Amino acid sequence: MSAKYPEGTRLFVEDRLKRYFPEMRYPEVIYQAMHHSLFSGGKRFRGVLVVEAARTLGQEPDYVGATACAVEYIHTYSLIHDDLPSIDNDDLRRGQPTCHVVFGEDIAILAGDALYSEAFNIISSEQKADDPSKIIQVIRELAAASGAAGMVGGQVVDLMSEGKEINTRTLEFIHEKKTGELIRASVRAGAILAGASLRELELLTAYAKCLGLAFQITDDVLDVIGDTAVLGKATGSDESRGKATYPGLFGIEGAKEMAKTMTDRAKDVLRELNGDGRVLADLADFVYEREL
Repeated sequence: MSAKYPEGTRLFVEDRLKRYFPEMRYPEVIYQAMHHSLFSGGKRFRGVLVVEAARTLGQEPDYVGATACAVEYIHTYSLIHDDLPSIDNDDLRRGQPTCHVVFGEDIAILAGDALYSEAFNIISSEQKADDPSKIIQVIRELAAASGAAGMVGGQVVDLMSEGKEINTRTLEFIHEKKTGELIRASVRAGAILAGASLRELELLTAYAKCLGLAFQITDDVLDVIGDTAVLGKATGSDESRGKATYPGLFGIEGAKEMAKTMTDRAKDVLRELNGDGRVLADLADFVYEREL
């Protein structure tokens, strides 16, 4: 993992995920399936963003730990469903067999459903705030980011666009919704719980929007030129499924240039913050430099 990545924060999120994972009970298979996907590795990028956005505004990691875990639950649910045979039909995720390969498609669907609902259970039961309305706002942010106006909507347009020629605006919509919305909501959730002012929330939202686009453009590039052994998932699947991607529209070098532009814009926004945004800037660099 890049030296720029805040490994200590990742380990903090990992520890909290173990703390909040529900006790195994009957029927054990659903908890086993949830555990398989949630603890199959990963950078905990979205949970790290919650923590580091809050820390940039002076709040300690412990204060936002429950919400950091919740966004990882939501992200993992989305991966389980994305990998299903009816959507991307992927057999490998984070170097491990995908949930439906191990437990069957039926249990995988239900494991994703369970993780999604458990995310909001964690926030509502474990997240503390000086003002309860902040918790309601965080729940609203994450629900909107993961629903029809967010991840689900982006996934729908992604599926509808397979094998078709689409314009840049449609491609931006797919990436902003499918990937960018949860990244944006993660940053905003940490900022909200830390008591961000309207200006601070505006700046961090602009940062997150650029970061989310850079993240997905880089993913598109890595699907073309990346190494399966390094990435932990199969490459070349976008082209084989006729998916619309930035390399497909602009070429590899053009896509790299766009990712770099978004990364630089994200870092530029942070310079206007009063808090210490160095770790958030490092995360932007990490997104761009992943094996590129």
